[in-house]
Amino acid sequence: MNPPESSLFLAPMAGVTDLAYRILARECGADVTVTEFTAASGLTRKNAYSWLKVESDSRESPFIPQIFGGVIEEMTQTVEMLQDRADIIDINFGCPAPKVCRNDAGAALLRDPDRVVAMVSACIEVASVPITVKMRLGTGSGANTALEICRRLEEVGVERVCVHGRTLRQRYSGEADWSQIREIVESVGIPVIANGDVTDSLTASKCLEHTGAAGLMIGRGAIGRPSIFYEIKRDLGWTNDDPPWGDGDHAIARLWCWDRYLELSEDLYSDRPNKNLKRHAVSFTKGLPGASSMRVSLHRETDQRKLGRMVSEYLGDLARFEGIPANHPSP
Repeated sequence: MNPPESSLFLAPMAGVTDLAYRILARECGADVTVTEFTAASGLTRKNAYSWLKVESDSRESPFIPQIFGGVIEEMTQTVEMLQDRADIIDINFGCPAPKVCRNDAGAALLRDPDRVVAMVSACIEVASVPITVKMRLGTGSGANTALEICRRLEEVGVERVCVHGRTLRQRYSGEADWSQIREIVESVGIPVIANGDVTDSLTASKCLEHTGAAGLMIGRGAIGRPSIFYEIKRDLGWTNDDPPWGDGDHAIARLWCWDRYLELSEDLYSDRPNKNLKRHAVSFTKGLPGASSMRVSLHRETDQRKLGRMVSEYLGDLARFEGIPANHPSP
């Protein structure tokens, strides 16, 4: 199977896809990364925490901040504020979180195609960079609206859409409906990126074959496992390059990724704590032998350097147990 152009995307995930993790994913083979979704209301009020979520680095190109909101004027103002630093701006109509949907934003807007199109059209009108959109199939109440919305968004000038094959009501339960994504792919001329239930090279291959999509966006499958991008490319014959962790299998890859994340965090967050470090520590150790008892200690640890070393030592022990020398730098 030949790789699609810009084939593998790291999904925007709150509390996960901070700048250090996005650069790590790039080093592991992700072609495109997107920021954590950020409220237009916070950015227009110049909230410092909101602006930290859309920081970037020269190693991240293209730089794609993702924004959400329910007020068209706030969304257009945010586009104008971001476009001096962004290569592309992505608009979120996919988040199912109740606190977002209660504010008439995210996936809740899919119940009103006219409003979605009006919002995106207004953003395109003020934008000097491409506008893309991420959405779900619909709200789960009544007929799904994604197909209609994608057709209309193409007409107003959206350059790419990503479709998660679930509804708002489903959240993350059940199976992603790749057939509805395929229907959208066959109905529009712009690139469609498929999202949902891609967790390894086998599901990646099946999703591309089933949907005909221009690429894949990987979310939960990349949490604590950024090596998934290299693994997919290797297994599908898209790359002959050696991985950045060199020889070794899953344990050594996970160890290298964790230590590299610590290095990037030290570099990028030298002036402040890493708000996502503990969450990543839990993700990198989830499902591994003895991890549940070790995570009790992780939750108690308040010193970020000590926490980083705890995870490095734990993953190093696992790598040695597999019979592979753990040759990694101390954070």
